[in-house]
Amino acid sequence: MFTGIVEDLGTVVRLDRGADFAHLTVDSPVVVTDRTVIGESIAVNGVCLTVTAVHGTAFTADVMHETLRRSSLGTLRRGDHVDVERAMPADGRFSGHIVSGHIDGTGVIESITPDGIAKAYTIRAPYGLMRFIAEKGSIAVEGISLTVTTVTETAFGVSLIPHTASHTVLAERGVGDIVNLETDPIAKYVDRLLALPSRGGDANREGSGGSGAITENFLIEHGF
Repeated sequence: MFTGIVEDLGTVVRLDRGADFAHLTVDSPVVVTDRTVIGESIAVNGVCLTVTAVHGTAFTADVMHETLRRSSLGTLRRGDHVDVERAMPADGRFSGHIVSGHIDGTGVIESITPDGIAKAYTIRAPYGLMRFIAEKGSIAVEGISLTVTTVTETAFGVSLIPHTASHTVLAERGVGDIVNLETDPIAKYVDRLLALPSRGGDANREGSGGSGAITENFLIEHGF
């Protein structure tokens, strides 16, 4: 689990592509230390990857087919910068929001405009993702925890303070560029519960009656 607070701008050392996989090596002196071990999780542009090798201040991770399909990692080239974040420790602070590192898909930057001290980004996303995006809700863009400022049927807006704009890969993104998106996990779970059909048998006899009751109880327990 991550929080969407980028720790370092890493640099792609190499990306070895196969037919349906890749091996990605990233240099990140802030994140990779003598305590970094094989098997731990590190997010790269919002994608949770498992460390398979450590070389000084760099780490290597395998990128499977599903990840290549859902994200933009397959388009990286040597020298590209990437947002890097270590998994959150159990006693860590939630400075951002709950980020799983499981990318839902990608969006395209439609516009970048100044807004006082901030930069306002409008990002177009497919309907399958837009339905989970709400104004003043949270979203991870390239692994960055951001607050949604506006929502339409086809796009959403976010604003970046100067620190975020200058210390993440969004500083290097322009109109037309593709970005990785992860929507709020709570919205996805609620949607899944509401979509489940009611079933008979033991499921209905437990508690007070089937998936509808389970969903209602879930919403009540979580303050919805």
